[in-house]
Amino acid sequence: MSYPINISIEAPIENQIQEITYDGHEIYQTPLTMSESLAKLAQKIDFSKSTCDDIKKEPDDSCEEDIKDPSYQSSVWPWDSVRNKLRNALTEICVLADVLAIAKEKRYMVLDPVPQEAPEPKPMTQIYARKKALSGAASVLLTGAERLRASQNEAARSRTSPPDFHIELLRLRQNWRLKKVSNTIIGDISYRTAGSKYAHTGMFEVTKAEEEPEKYPSPPGSPGPANAKLTSALKLTVPSELQGIAYIEVISQKDQDDLCSASVSLQNFSSANAPIPEANWQKRLEAAQNVLFCKELFSQLAKEAVGLNAAIPHTVIGNQIIASTFPGMHLKITLRHKNGGGDSSNESRRGQKGEHDHVLEHSLHQMLREVHHKNTHHPFPHPSSAPLGPSKRRCLAGPSATDRYYLIEMTKSQTLLEQIIQQSQHTLLRQRTEYVLDTIIKEVKDPLIVTHWNALNSPTLSCVKINIITHGYDTICRTSLVIQVNEKSLKCVCRDGRVMHMSYEGQELRDLIFCQIYQHQILAVQALARCMGWQYLANSSHLGIGTVEPLGNASSCILASPMGDRLIAVRCEPQGGVQVSIAHSPRKDFFSGQLVKERKWENLGGAFKEVRWDKMEGRNFLNKMELLMASLTSS
Repeated sequence: MSYPINISIEAPIENQIQEITYDGHEIYQTPLTMSESLAKLAQKIDFSKSTCDDIKKEPDDSCEEDIKDPSYQSSVWPWDSVRNKLRNALTEICVLADVLAIAKEKRYMVLDPVPQEAPEPKPMTQIYARKKALSGAASVLLTGAERLRASQNEAARSRTSPPDFHIELLRLRQNWRLKKVSNTIIGDISYRTAGSKYAHTGMFEVTKAEEEPEKYPSPPGSPGPANAKLTSALKLTVPSELQGIAYIEVISQKDQDDLCSASVSLQNFSSANAPIPEANWQKRLEAAQNVLFCKELFSQLAKEAVGLNAAIPHTVIGNQIIASTFPGMHLKITLRHKNGGGDSSNESRRGQKGEHDHVLEHSLHQMLREVHHKNTHHPFPHPSSAPLGPSKRRCLAGPSATDRYYLIEMTKSQTLLEQIIQQSQHTLLRQRTEYVLDTIIKEVKDPLIVTHWNALNSPTLSCVKINIITHGYDTICRTSLVIQVNEKSLKCVCRDGRVMHMSYEGQELRDLIFCQIYQHQILAVQALARCMGWQYLANSSHLGIGTVEPLGNASSCILASPMGDRLIAVRCEPQGGVQVSIAHSPRKDFFSGQLVKERKWENLGGAFKEVRWDKMEGRNFLNKMELLMASLTSS
C-alpha cells in the first residue's frame, strides 16, 4: 500500500549568489539590463574564426562551395551577418591604410593635383566689383556724416528753440506719475504711495505750451546759450495753494529770547527767495511738492496738539503751534508759506537771536522719514490682499503668555508732536549742560576739567565724559564720570559705580561737579602722599565736624610723615575751598604739673596750626602739597 508523499519544489535561483554573510544571509547579484546583456553577447563574437577556408575568395563563391559540401549545415547563430560585415569593413580599412602608407613614402605613388584650365580674364567684371565695393563704403561714410550733422543741428536747435513736446513729456513721465483723463494729462505729487492720508489731491495739469516765435530766435552771429532764451514745450498748471516756497520753523524760546531754531523743508533755503522760471518744470514741481509736504506735516501736528492731554495745554493759532517744554520755555512751530512776493501767514521771518541747530533739523528729518517708512513697510507676516492684522509682537503675545500690562504698553505709541517736543527738550537740556560745564571750567582753574562729547548720539540721548585732572599730576590721579543727557533728566555714572539722577535744573549739575572736584583733591593728596612716602591715617568723604556746608559735605584726610613726627590735615569744602593745617609730634609745649606727673603724655601730638595757603609757593594745589611734604620731611 502506497502512501502519498508531499514533495516541495523550490523555484530555481535566477540570480547567482554573490556573497554569503556569517549569519547565513545570501546576497544575490543584480540582474543584467538589456544593454548589459547585449554587451555580454557581443563579447562572445570570435572575429578570428572563419567559416570559409580561403578568405581571398569572394563571399558568394565561398558560400556556394559550402552549400555544395554535403556536410555543411546552416548556421543558427544570430550574429553571423554582423560578424561578416565587421570583417569586410576591417578588410577595407586595412587596404586603405596600405594605400596611405605608400602615398606617404612617395616611392611608388605620387598624388598630384589635376591641372585645371586658367579662367578667362574679365576686366569689366573686376571694375564693376571694385566700383560696387567703393560705393558701399562711401554710403556708410555718408550715412555717418549725415547722422553727425543731424545731431549737431538738433543740439544747436535745442539751444535756440524749445525742445520737442513729446521728449519733454517723456522726461516728465520718468520722474513723476502721470495719467490721461479725457484727453487731459494729469500728474500727482502727493505722498499717497508713502502712506499719506492728507486730504489734498496734489494734482497738476500738463498741456502743450503755446508757440511764441518772437522769443525763440537769437540774434545772428551769437547762437550761444548766453544770448538764447530757454523755454519749455510743457505748460504746467499747479494749484494756487501749492505755489511758492514753504517751510516749517521750529523755535525754542525763553520769554522772548530764541534759544535754538531749526527748519524742516525738502529744499535748500539759499534759493528760497529766488523766483522759479516757468521753463524749469522740475523745480516748480519740487517746490509744489515741498509745499504739500509742509502743509501735510503741519496739519498732522495741529491735530495731535489738539488731541493730546498735556499738563499745560498746547495752543494752535492759525499757522502756529505753541507747546510748553520746561517752566518758562516753550516750543513754537510755525508754517511759513511765501506765495510770490508776499507771505500767506502775514508774518515775515524775523532775525534769529539763537543759533540754528543743525542736529535738531537732521533729527526732525530723520523722524519724518521713519514715519513714511513704517507706513509702507509693515512687519511680516501680513496678508498680501487684505486689511492688516495685529503686529508681530501681538501675534506672539499668546504663545509667550504676555500679561495685561505688557499688552497695554504695546498699544501705546508716540505721536509726531510728542517726538518733536522730546527732541526739543533734549536739545535745550544739552545746551544747558554745555553752558554749566563751560561756566565751571572758566571759574575753576585748579584742577583742570576736560569734557568729551560723544559724536554718535540719538535724537533724545547724548553722553559727555568729564575728566578731572591736575596739571603735571595727571598720571597720579584722575577722576572720571559720565553724564547722560535725556529729555528731562540727567544721569551721572561715577568711576566707582555710583549712579546719581538729577532733574533738568542746572544747579544740581553744578553742585555735583563741585563735589566731584573737591573729592578729587582729597584722592589726589592721598595718591601724592604714597609717592612721597607719607601715610594717610584717616580720611572721610562726609565730614561731620565744623560748620554745616550749604552745598554737599566737606571732605578731609590726615597724613603722617615717614618718621611720624609731622601731621598734615587737609579739609576741602565745596564753598569754603581748601584748608591745610600741620601739627608736631611729640608736642613741645608740654609741662608736667601736680595733676599730670608722668612723662608719657608728652608724646601726644601738638595742636594743629592752619597754613596760610594763599602765601604758599606752587602752581597748583598738588604742587604746593608736594613742597609742604618735602619741607616737613627734611626739617
